[in-house]
Amino acid sequence: MCLEGTIEHMEDRTIWDVAVIGGGPSGMMAAGRAAELGARTILLEKNSALGKKLLITGGGRCNLTNADGDTREFLSKLKGNDKFLFSPFSQMDIERTLSFFNTRGLKTKVEAEGRVFPVDDKARSVLETLVVYMKQGRVTVRTKCPVRRLVASEGNIKSIECAEGISVYAKRVIISVGGMSYSETGSTGEGFDWLALLGHAIKKPNASLVPIAIHDTWVKKLQGITVPDAKMNVMQDGKKRFTRKGRLLFTHFGVSGPTVLNMSRDVRDLLPYGPVTIELDLFPALDHGGMNEKLEKLFRKEGNKKFKNVAGVLVVGATFRKVIVGLSKINPDKFCHSVTREERLKLVAILKGVQMRVEGVLGKNKAIITSGGVPLTEVDTKTMRSKLCGNLYLTGDVLDIDRPSGGYSLQLCWTTGYVAGTAAARSISSTEK
Repeated sequence: MCLEGTIEHMEDRTIWDVAVIGGGPSGMMAAGRAAELGARTILLEKNSALGKKLLITGGGRCNLTNADGDTREFLSKLKGNDKFLFSPFSQMDIERTLSFFNTRGLKTKVEAEGRVFPVDDKARSVLETLVVYMKQGRVTVRTKCPVRRLVASEGNIKSIECAEGISVYAKRVIISVGGMSYSETGSTGEGFDWLALLGHAIKKPNASLVPIAIHDTWVKKLQGITVPDAKMNVMQDGKKRFTRKGRLLFTHFGVSGPTVLNMSRDVRDLLPYGPVTIELDLFPALDHGGMNEKLEKLFRKEGNKKFKNVAGVLVVGATFRKVIVGLSKINPDKFCHSVTREERLKLVAILKGVQMRVEGVLGKNKAIITSGGVPLTEVDTKTMRSKLCGNLYLTGDVLDIDRPSGGYSLQLCWTTGYVAGTAAARSISSTEK
């Protein structure tokens, strides 16, 4: 396999069995699977190396799937697309995905909320497993090979036009170019343009799993601090619109973390209708009365200590303590036995619902995934073949499948890539070979 090959060395009139466009997770899976079944396969990647986005997923650890439940439970998280995906998941489900990686030497572990990672916490280990898989099937990989357009005729793709005037010919074509998240990794949305020209109705891509920007400066002071079990009430016009509970990460621009990412789309949809605030409950296990009682006991026990020192019992870290003290407006040098009932109740209100004013959600370039793409109604999901183009297959993020954070996106890549690679290879009749 020529991992460093470029378009200059390509044979102009070679007709491949399968051509895969895009060297991300679904593309590598599709190419490897097609080659495993005997198809003469080429993979075209515009970057200088494969798996650029894969290497940064999960903070470089690669959350490769989610094992918190069976296939039915997994698909129930996909917001209306579950009925389309039972067939592909019957071919490549979570269990088979884990077996695929484990039998190839990649050991995995399950963390909180069913998130599956490599034991060594290295996304590169996942990439190397896929590279070996393709190498075993003798996939030809061409990097630095940006595709410019697809030439179609009589309901089929006739050629793939690359840079420098190079044409690639294949009996079956698989588009695996991704959506528009993290554009610096190469996902710039050109696949949507190609597919629109072929007649597909593209749902406009938008940031889906994306951090939330916050107006309040105190939030920025907490950059890097995590609240493992926060409750967030999203408010608008004085009414609670929805509630989420889970891990929250403070950043230099606002808040992030799995729970924030998963609710960002709903927050974005509220913003056109007026200001949105997030009430952050730092003690979700206690109601207001229980929180007040906890503080009463604490201040009584530590009455001869200054408030600024006792506040460290309530939150972890000196920075967080200073922020809470500042928000409370209680004199930090005040002895706890002198804290008034009014001051204590104000502190209760802060700990149970400090307000963060939403500035907005970050753009597609900061999104973990983007929503939008080709609707599954235009794809035969038993094979991932386009219903509009007879020799074209679609995988991964070019498909309009909204999903949560936590390994769901990559599992969809493994499943759709595997199914497309299988179907493309098996559809080539003996007379075509």
